[in-house]
This record gives sequence, structure tokens and C-alpha cells, in this order.
Amino acid sequence: MRSPDKPRTTTHAARLILILSLAPTIGLGIGRFAYALVLPDMRDSLHWSYSAAGFMNTINAAGYLAGALLASRLIRRFGLAANILWGTIACVLSLVLCASTGNFAALSFARLAGGFGGAACFVGGGALAATIAQSRPERADFLLSLFYAGPGIGILASGLIAPYVLQAFGPGSWWIVWWALTALAVAMLIPLLLVPLGGNAAIDHAARVSFAIRPALIYLVAYLLFGAGYIAYMTFMIAYVRDGGGGAGAQSLFWSLIGASAFATPWVWRRVLALDRGGLATAIILAVNASGAALPIFGHSPLLLAASALVFGVGFFAVVGSTTAFVRFNYPAASWPAGIAAMTIAFGIGQTLGPIAVGAISDALGNLSYALNVSAAMLLLGAVLAAFQGKLKRES
Repeated sequence: MRSPDKPRTTTHAARLILILSLAPTIGLGIGRFAYALVLPDMRDSLHWSYSAAGFMNTINAAGYLAGALLASRLIRRFGLAANILWGTIACVLSLVLCASTGNFAALSFARLAGGFGGAACFVGGGALAATIAQSRPERADFLLSLFYAGPGIGILASGLIAPYVLQAFGPGSWWIVWWALTALAVAMLIPLLLVPLGGNAAIDHAARVSFAIRPALIYLVAYLLFGAGYIAYMTFMIAYVRDGGGGAGAQSLFWSLIGASAFATPWVWRRVLALDRGGLATAIILAVNASGAALPIFGHSPLLLAASALVFGVGFFAVVGSTTAFVRFNYPAASWPAGIAAMTIAFGIGQTLGPIAVGAISDALGNLSYALNVSAAMLLLGAVLAAFQGKLKRES
């Protein structure tokens, strides 16, 4: 792998990583999470059960899992930059399909393709961001946090658009929201197409290096639980806010607070992310994430929901960054793409199981509060397990 340019300044590295972060902004912030904003209207208009609504995120997560499983092979074959760009383009095309049909099978395919593309751009982008960040080791954790704040930008932007489009056009306008989000995604795609990302040369060696799973098994299980727990919250919370009487303004504010909290992540968690102590950093952040997910259990108060969005969000975006820091601290650089892919696979398994399971619980019990209980419990259990992950002996 070509070593990062030594003269690269922190400003240049930060600018490149911020542009790179547009890939997960589109693939995750818009392509995956914005679904929660249109889910209530789609569910009403298309006559879906909670299980059917949850399935749309399950199939998206299944595509994400498939993309993560194939990530190292695709990186080896096409290079990091190509995977990032084509994965992001696939996410944009999936948004086009979501806006074009109400057919359940076609929507399922769109969500599947969007998940696959999201994994390709996220794993490739994470590996490239880690390489760029390593050119400034004293600022590496901060620079990595910029990349993982990308989905927050998408969440914030979609939260400022979707509820008001639905309010303006009325019930049944979910497809108009998808077109609006597609236009936003296309605008964000342009900088990625114009700026040379690099990351293709000699990446083959890194992609072929194996990642030792057994020493980090308990950590991978903790991350799986995070995947299962967070997605339930992110799938159904807008429906929960609406069921509690929250209109377009309340929904927009709630969702935007989750997205806005991403911008505080690099500063709030800078010292925690620098902890080279096994799974401790992840355990701390997951515990905060769990506490945010648990707050809505106590009611629909606007202040309570706002606090939940902020606390959940500031932990949510940092958990993913902490796993990359764990890989970077405990494995040689050549293993980073495979390591990030392994983490993404564990995450993908969890988020594949989470939405449909929680949807089934909500259908059976007739109340979304039970889903939130399960979500918070899984996140808390993940925090406990991560705390038991010790530091690994890193091979040179």
C-alpha cells in the first residue's frame, strides 16, 4: 500500500476526509435512516403491518451484510476509491427506485441494493479514512471522527426536509419525499465524483491480510448487539413521536437533534476514543447510547424526547468510530480493511435481525414502548460485554 503523503497537513487531511464522509452521508444518513421519516406515511398508505415496515430495514441490513462479506474481495479487485464511488452511486439509484414505486417487492429490492452499496462505500471509506488519518497520528482519532460524523449530516438534512414535505403535500406523499431526498443525494455525490480520492494503488496487499477473529470475539458480539439495538430505535422512533401527537415540527426537531449531535462527537469523545484499552472506549460510549435509547420509555414529554435524541445521537455516531479505533490500535495497518469488514459483518448481522424482531414484538403487544425497552436492553448488554474485551497483543 502506498504510504500517505508525508507533507499532508491536518487541514488537507480533514478536508479530504470530510469529502469522503459524503459517501456514508448518502449511503447511511439518507439511504438507510431517512426511511424512518417516511415509514409512518408509507405504512398508512400501503397498509403495512409493523412487521412489514420492519422488514424494509431488515432487507436493507441484509444487503449491508452481503456487502460487508464481499468488501475485502471487492476492494482487492477494484480498489478503495472505486468501491466508495460505485457503492454510493448504487445508493442513489436505490433512492430513485424507492421514489418510483409502491410495489413491496420492488421496494424490497431497492432497500437491498441500497444496503449493499452502503456497505461498500462505508467499509472502503473507513479504510481509506483510517489511512489518511494515520498521516497525522497525533490527530488520527479526531480525523476519523469526521468521517463517522457523515451519517449525521444525512440525518440532519433529511430531518429538515422530509417532515415538511409530508406536511405540505399531505398523506400519501411519501414518494415525493423520496424524490426530494434523491435530489439531495445527487448534490452530495458531485464532490465525490470531482475530487480524486486515491486509495487504489497497491491496496491488494492490505485486502489479502487475514483478521484474527477469536481474540476479539466478545467485542464482535457486543458490536452485533449494538447493531440489533440501535436499528430498532432508528426505525420506529419517528412513529413513536407521531403516535404521541408530534407533528411535522416535532418530528423534524427530534430527527435533526440526532443528526446535529454528530457534530459534537469528535470533541465529546476525543479522549475516550484515544483510550488504547481494549473495549473500554466502546463500553463507555455504548452505555451512553443505551441511556439515550431508554429515555422515551418514561413518556412523550418534548424535553424528554429531545434529551433522548441528543444523548442517543452523541453516543451512536461514536460507537462506530470506536470500533475503527479498536482495529487500528490492535491490528497492523495491513489488516485494517479486513478488520473493519469483520466489524461491519457483526454489525450487519445484528441490524438484520433487529428491525423485523422488534416489529413483530410491536405487532404482538400493540405498543412501540416494548420495542424501545428491547432496544435499550440490547445496547446495555453490548456495553457490558465490550467492557470485558481486553487489549490484544498487536503483531508488527
